[in-house]
Amino acid sequence: MTDDLTATAQRIRDWAHDLGFQAVGITDTHLEETGQQLNQWLERGLNADLSYMSAHGEKRYRPAQLVEGTERIIAVRLDYRPEPDDPDTVLADDEKAYITRYSLGRDYHKLMRKRLAKLAKWIDEALPGYYHRAFVDSAPVMEKPIAVKAGLGWQGKHTLLLHPQAGSWFFLGEIYTSAPLPVDEPWATDHCGTCTACLDVCPTNAFPEPYVLDAGRCISYLTIENNGPIPEELRPLMGNRVFGCDDCQLVCPFNKFSESTEEPDFQPRHGLDNSTLAELFLWDEETFLKRTEGSAIRRAGYEGWLRNLAVGLGNAPSTIPVIEALKARTDYPSEMVREHVQWALRQHDPISPRADASAGQ
Repeated sequence: MTDDLTATAQRIRDWAHDLGFQAVGITDTHLEETGQQLNQWLERGLNADLSYMSAHGEKRYRPAQLVEGTERIIAVRLDYRPEPDDPDTVLADDEKAYITRYSLGRDYHKLMRKRLAKLAKWIDEALPGYYHRAFVDSAPVMEKPIAVKAGLGWQGKHTLLLHPQAGSWFFLGEIYTSAPLPVDEPWATDHCGTCTACLDVCPTNAFPEPYVLDAGRCISYLTIENNGPIPEELRPLMGNRVFGCDDCQLVCPFNKFSESTEEPDFQPRHGLDNSTLAELFLWDEETFLKRTEGSAIRRAGYEGWLRNLAVGLGNAPSTIPVIEALKARTDYPSEMVREHVQWALRQHDPISPRADASAGQ
């Protein structure tokens, strides 16, 4: 039976590559050390209001409690960096809207889930009698520590998974299985060395120390997961980043070696990689829903989208399109949107000059 499992493990790797995954690894379920680190992070209150990070207790780092009988975890990597792409130029243009690269195309969850389901079905047929369940950011699964144990890379100082040839522009997915497959060697080397580029570049100083993220200061959290107002002291620091943030990835030396994806679903749609803040802010809800159909941007909701864009417009140059766009939303029904619009307009008031956001940073 051991020989059969070894042969099947190799077939799983081959199948995963055939399905378009760039890397695959197999690991055990021992995540106790990671669980301790998670609990320490939660005790420090660094999860903001991400209550789901603590809601499932030990299930997050004891896989057999999440899926009974789990013996092994199959981890996969899917690259998403679009081509052509010029994120630095968009970030440098204060009137453009910067949207995180992973959300410019279709939502990756459906694409990965469909492929992982197919992989799980093939494994079912090869190993009848065992249980296999696929996950794509849809359950309390510690994706990055699992990927490290499966040999797919190491967690960098920005907490993202890194690979020396692929950088960090990729998604992760997992299959929990009861089959006792042979495991791969965990990734043993942290190649970050003395580099602190990702920590130094963070616009909102979201890293209190290397390898630790303060979610409440992270622009990705503030613009995507956060359902309420954005703290006023952080708004000037966000610049034109209106959905997510890639600064820590853009500056990482290892991303020089990453290759663009060949997945057509991950290519930019509706000009979202090069649109102005004013243009997007004037979308009505019907346009927003139409142009973000099948996109991860839907996660912010229309009000969150307007809130984020209002902050970007407040940080933009005081041009006629910027001012007129903001004035068009001063009576918007949402109190949260109106408050952010009013804040943005104050940033353009010559009598009340913008506060120096860098003071004391």
